[in-house]
Amino acid sequence: MGTGDEAGAEDATGVTGPAARDGRRSGDAAGAGAPDRAPEPGAADAADDGALPDHREHPDRPDHPAHPHAYPEPVDPDIDFDGTLPTVGLPAIVAVVALGGAIGASARFGAGRLWPTAHGAFPWTTFAVNAVGCAVIGVFLVVVTELYQAHPLVRPFFGTGVLGGFTTFSTYAVDIERLVKADRPATAVAYLAGTLVTALVCVWAAATAIRRFAARHTGAQSGVAA
Repeated sequence: MGTGDEAGAEDATGVTGPAARDGRRSGDAAGAGAPDRAPEPGAADAADDGALPDHREHPDRPDHPAHPHAYPEPVDPDIDFDGTLPTVGLPAIVAVVALGGAIGASARFGAGRLWPTAHGAFPWTTFAVNAVGCAVIGVFLVVVTELYQAHPLVRPFFGTGVLGGFTTFSTYAVDIERLVKADRPATAVAYLAGTLVTALVCVWAAATAIRRFAARHTGAQSGVAA
């Protein structure tokens, strides 16, 4: 009877006999050893565009942080993407920041001595210092990030040091406190809001102006060359 079963066994491919039975057994064993797995989320999309689901494996993709077109604004050219400084050391940076800060703070102190603010009056000197400093920051950052390749110590010295020491938030806060104590709350609020708005406007206006100037200068040079 067993011989008859073996002789009569036939699979879907038309193979009969013991070969068909052994084939079914091997197929069942393979199926048992490899259980069905649900596809991972995004696997179909990754297969469609030929990319791995993890975009970090593809630095040439536009959605990768290291892609040159991943951000609308320029990336700091002095800092690598892992936050390291590729060309200069920390002691040199600290030294130039300290030197620049001393220069900037001394300039602000001199401005305060030349144009002192009367008690209870609007602090026009500090207001003007912050406005001018923010305007210079807007021009400076466009120049060193978009127009020229500056030395790695230029930004820490002038941007962080000189301009960071020249502009002030601490004096700004002290001036507001003095105005409140002098019973000038309206002047304090105007100074509080006016400084913030003016600082942002100065940065934006200066950066926009230098970009337009550079574009016109480049266009004029291209026309002369043509």
